Parts: sequence; C-alpha cells; structure tokens
Amino acid sequence: MSAPAKSAAGKAALQRREVVARILLGRGDALVVAGLGSSAYDLFAAGDTPHNFYLWGAMGGAAMVGLGIALAQPDRRVIVFTGDGEMLMGLGSFATIAGAGPANLAIVVLDNERYGETGMQATASARGADLAGIAAATGIVDTGTVRTAPELEALAQRIGTAPGPLVAVIKIGTDPTAVSLPPRDGPLLRSRFRLALLGAQEP
Repeated sequence: MSAPAKSAAGKAALQRREVVARILLGRGDALVVAGLGSSAYDLFAAGDTPHNFYLWGAMGGAAMVGLGIALAQPDRRVIVFTGDGEMLMGLGSFATIAGAGPANLAIVVLDNERYGETGMQATASARGADLAGIAAATGIVDTGTVRTAPELEALAQRIGTAPGPLVAVIKIGTDPTAVSLPPRDGPLLRSRFRLALLGAQEP
C-alpha cells in the first residue's frame, strides 16, 4: 500500500491508481472505457485487455462513448472512468444518459479537482460544483460521492451488479503518478475492442 495521497486542500485522499485497481478487481467480462489522460493511464496500469477502450482525445466524450456501448451491448456491464475536468466539459451527457436509462452502465468520475493534462489548474469542482448532485438533478437515481476507503469498498462491491445508470464521483489526491501509456494507435484500439467483443466478422 502506498502512502496516503493528498487532496488539493492538503487532506488525506484516495490514491487514483489504487481506486481504479480496486474497482476492477472483480471486473469479470465488463467492458471498460477510459477518458483521455490520467484516466487512460490508470486503466492501463491496472491491466491491459482488449476489453479496454482508451480515448486519447475527444475530451468530454467518455460518458457518451460508454452510453453507446451500453445500449449496443445490454447484456454486458460497461464501466467508464473519466476525470472531473472531462465530465464538466460534457455535463449534458448526464441528461442524455438519464433519459436512455441503461441498466448496465456505471460512470466513475476520478475527481482531483484539477485539469491534470494542462497544468493542474483548478476545476469547477474545486470551487464547489457537485458532479454527483448534477447527475442526480438530471434524473440519474444512483449517484454519490466517495471520499473514504470504506466507501470505496462498498462501491467496488456493487459496481458490477447494481442497476444503472450509476454515477460515482471519487475524490482522489493530486499526487503525481507515473505515466503508464496504453497503445496510441486509434485504429488498433478500435479493431481489437471490436474483435474481442464481436469476434471475427465475415467479409
């Protein structure tokens, strides 16, 4: 176990790599989407598989990509990892997801209250924006904010089976983590995900 991470306010906070690894410990055959930047690095560090889909761009799009996959594959659990900066850019996604109501979709927002890819500038969540509250206001029933290890454990126990859509905002520290780069070839990532999900297609 690593030393406790520090939040932007200097308080002990959950460590992002440990958070992602714990949630994925019993992932089974879940399909996992990661937003750009640190969320993708965290997913790759937890273990690369063809059932991971890493977004290298399209900031704000991770939740909607997850929604599309969840609607197309209603018998598979879909988990999205994204950051607070990216989720703030795509707040309308919450309303669209609420309207679609996919029971197999879980969205995990790794919230360090910073734009990690552009210099650690404070996001709106550092100034009081409540992402879980915003999700709830759009009609998503299962929402919450995780701040402690016991709360994380409770989330990890149910994230693979709880009826969705589910939105969990996890407060994490700002301590830097080693960059762990997944493949950067977009066509490769698309093709291996499709092959793992659908199998070889007839020409």
